[in-house]
Amino acid sequence: MKTIRIGGGAGYAGDRIEPAVELAEKGDIHYLVFECLAERTIAIGQRQKAADPTRGYNELLVERMAAVLPVCLAKKIKIITNMGSANPTYAARAVEALARQMGARNLKIAIVGGDDVLEQVTEHDLQLDEAARPVSLCGKTIISANAYLGAEPLVEALAAGADIIIAGRVADPSLFLAPMIHEFGWREDDWEKLGKGTLVGHLLECAGQVTGGYFADPGYKDVSELARLGFPIAEVSEDGDALITKVADAGGRVTVQTCKEQMLYEIHDPCRYVTPDVVADFSRVTFYQAGPDSVAVQGASGVARTATLKVSVGYQDGFIGEGEISYAGPGAVARGELALAIVKQRFALCGVTLPEARYDLIGVNALHGDRLSYGGDPYEVRARVAARCATRQEAARIGNEVETLYTNGPAGGGGATKNIKEIIAMDSTLIPRVWVSPRVDYLEVAE
Repeated sequence: MKTIRIGGGAGYAGDRIEPAVELAEKGDIHYLVFECLAERTIAIGQRQKAADPTRGYNELLVERMAAVLPVCLAKKIKIITNMGSANPTYAARAVEALARQMGARNLKIAIVGGDDVLEQVTEHDLQLDEAARPVSLCGKTIISANAYLGAEPLVEALAAGADIIIAGRVADPSLFLAPMIHEFGWREDDWEKLGKGTLVGHLLECAGQVTGGYFADPGYKDVSELARLGFPIAEVSEDGDALITKVADAGGRVTVQTCKEQMLYEIHDPCRYVTPDVVADFSRVTFYQAGPDSVAVQGASGVARTATLKVSVGYQDGFIGEGEISYAGPGAVARGELALAIVKQRFALCGVTLPEARYDLIGVNALHGDRLSYGGDPYEVRARVAARCATRQEAARIGNEVETLYTNGPAGGGGATKNIKEIIAMDSTLIPRVWVSPRVDYLEVAE
C-alpha cells in the first residue's frame, strides 16, 4: 500500500525554524507544511499591506525558506504554507527571488488566492456571529474578511507540478490534506477518507504540541529535551490510516496521550468538526502505541461538507494601554496592592472613564483572580494595569500613571514599563461557498 510522509514544519507565525530543517534533513519526508496563520494574522497583514503593497505576508517567510530550501530542493521535498497571509503574491515573489539567489532551476511556485471576500461580505451585508448584527450595523471599522479555503486549489497546484505552494487563508488541516488527495487520488466526495486525512492534518497543524510541547507538565507529564523539541511526521497510507512520529534523535515524545490531547485541541464537537473539505467525525478514533515515539491512528470518518464557508472578519476595536511596575522584599504584596489602588484613585480624580480595565498583581491573582488564587505572600510581585481605550492618546495615559509610581507611590517600585497596542479583534460569519472563487497562479524559475 502506498504511503507518504508529511512533516509539520511550524505551528504558528513565529515558531522555531531549526526543527523544520531537521525534518527535511532527517525525516525522510515528501512534503513539508508550514501552518503559520492565526485568526487575526491576516487583519494585521492587511494593515501592513495598506501601508506598503509589498508587505502583508509572514515576516519570517524569507528566513524560514532560506533555512529549508537548500535541503528541500536537493531532496525534492514539496513545501506547502499559508505564510502568504494577506499578500501571497508578494510572498511568492520573495521566495522566487530567494530561490534564484540559491541557483534553483526548474522550480514552480504556486500562489493560492481568492480567500479575500471583504467585498462579498460588505456587499451582501452578512451577519456577524458575535456581534449578532449585520456588518453595516456593527459599528466597527472592518479591516479584513477572509474565507477559509479548503484543499481543492492546493490539489490543483500539485497536479500542475508546483514545488512550493504559498497561500493565504486556508483551513489548517487542509494544508496537510491536499497532498493526500493528490498522491492517493481520493475523490472529492470520499467523506470517510477526507475525514481521516483531516484528522492527520489536525494532529500535525500545531507542530510541537503533538510531540510533547504543550503537553509537558513537570512531575506529571515529563517530556525530555524540550529545548530541542522535534516536530511531527505523519506516515499516511492510501486508506487514510497513519502513524504519527518524529525524527528519532529529536527531543520530545509522541505517545497516545500527546496525540489524544492534540486531537481534542480546539475541537468543539468531535462528532462534527466542520472544515471546508468535510464535516469530520473523530468520535470513534483509536490510538495505539506502535513503537517508540510512533502512534497509530485509525477510525476517523466524515460526512458531506457544508454549503457555506467560515469567514474570519477582522476589525479595529480601540487600543489597550498598559503599565507595569515591580515590588520585592517584605511587604511586596501590600505595596503592590497600594500601587494599584493609587492608580485607580488617580483615574477617578482625573475623571478618566475606562469601559474595561484590569488591576492585577502578577504572581498573586493575575490569571485566576482572588477567588481561585491561593498560597502565602510571594517575595516579589509585579503590578499591572491594563485598560481598553477609544484612542491612542487615552491609552497612553494608563502607562504614564503607572510610571509616576516611581516617585509618587509605595517605596521600592522598579522596572516600570508601559505599552500601547492597537486592538485588532475578530468576528466570524458564514458565506455561501459558491460566492468564493479560489484561484491559482504560478511563478517559475526556469533553467
